[in-house]
Amino acid sequence: MKVIILGGGIGGLATALSLHAAGIPCRVYESSPEVKPLGVGINVLPHSVRELTELGLLAKLEEIGIRTQELVYATKRGEIVWREPRGEFAGYNWPQFSVHRGHLQMMLYEAVLERLGADAVVTDHEAVDVTQDGAGATAHFRSRTTGAALPPASGDVVVAADGIHSNIRAKFYPDEGPPVWSHRILWRGTTIRKPFLTGASMVLAGYAWKKWVCYPIRQLGNGMQLINWIAELTFDSTSIHAPEDWNRLGKLEDFMPDFEKWNFDWMPVADIIRGAQSIYEYPMSDRNPVPSWVFGRTALLGDAAHAMYPIGSNGASQAILDARRLAYELATRNDIDGALAAYDADRRPATAKLLELTRAEGPDAVLQLVEERAPDGFTDLEKVAPLAEREAVAARYKSAAGFDRETLNRKPSLNTRWHGATPA
Repeated sequence: MKVIILGGGIGGLATALSLHAAGIPCRVYESSPEVKPLGVGINVLPHSVRELTELGLLAKLEEIGIRTQELVYATKRGEIVWREPRGEFAGYNWPQFSVHRGHLQMMLYEAVLERLGADAVVTDHEAVDVTQDGAGATAHFRSRTTGAALPPASGDVVVAADGIHSNIRAKFYPDEGPPVWSHRILWRGTTIRKPFLTGASMVLAGYAWKKWVCYPIRQLGNGMQLINWIAELTFDSTSIHAPEDWNRLGKLEDFMPDFEKWNFDWMPVADIIRGAQSIYEYPMSDRNPVPSWVFGRTALLGDAAHAMYPIGSNGASQAILDARRLAYELATRNDIDGALAAYDADRRPATAKLLELTRAEGPDAVLQLVEERAPDGFTDLEKVAPLAEREAVAARYKSAAGFDRETLNRKPSLNTRWHGATPA
């Protein structure tokens, strides 16, 4: 068996490592002329850290990130309304990490080159089409640099991990159109400063239409940290902001007035924003669920399959889970078509449910509850949002996202279950 992987992002690289661990040859084709550490901070949750650990990457994660100790929700005035331990501090068998997205991608990239060989990732190959027959599939490419057609690549399976703007998804869903914009804009940056709270806390403050997210992603010298932050605002449909602008420099004046007074006694929000070297602006968009990810010998994976809002810290984690499940099914079933069908049946409904929850604010819904019930503050949080209600919001999301603690801790290892299997 040979697998062609389209896309050298987190999902595509995790797929390559998972297939290699299962003894299945593969090659990655990346559209960019060079693999670079792009993006800002993300969280890798315990269910995906488990999978990366079983790929032998825990020590590397330790080098590039920070073990998240707690999640904290606060109002726009800085009143803490929810606080819970995370990862190993919450009794999981695996930690949660806060990392720079680009550093995670480069960690996976370097592992692919080390394990699969220097030619395992082919750059400047944008996938523009896929053709197939009963025996396999062929990916067709053009150069991102010159626009010229490039030689195709054939395999028993083509995995399209080519992102939210996937050309391969568009082939099978030609009437879908662009991503669905939420009318929200995220301004993102990193700032060097001293630690706040535990020094490994993830903070979300505000409410649905105005939100602040902040957490450290790297320990620096002299007691300082690299802090990742997000300032989020919602606009009406006549806003000048266009969803097609995916990675442009942001302007402080576009959002700073809304956060100017957000200097809590335990976190100087406005000061952190002003301390950033550069600010980037991102539209918050996703894709609607689709009835299938599998088309003959072609399968969608990661954002090409289930792009979702960055709520609940699950985008990269779900792509890693996709990769591991796909490799497991291909390694343990006797027929490729049955393996692809099993992958689709396992992952697609789960992510569709998760996408629905992120559109409803996911675990962040607790912030909106408090804002709606006590917009001017409160003296007794229990009367505004009882503890049992807050716990239910958190538990519901963890269950849907696949990292309910007891379920995850008891779940058999995929490595163990495919050990000794002969790929079809």
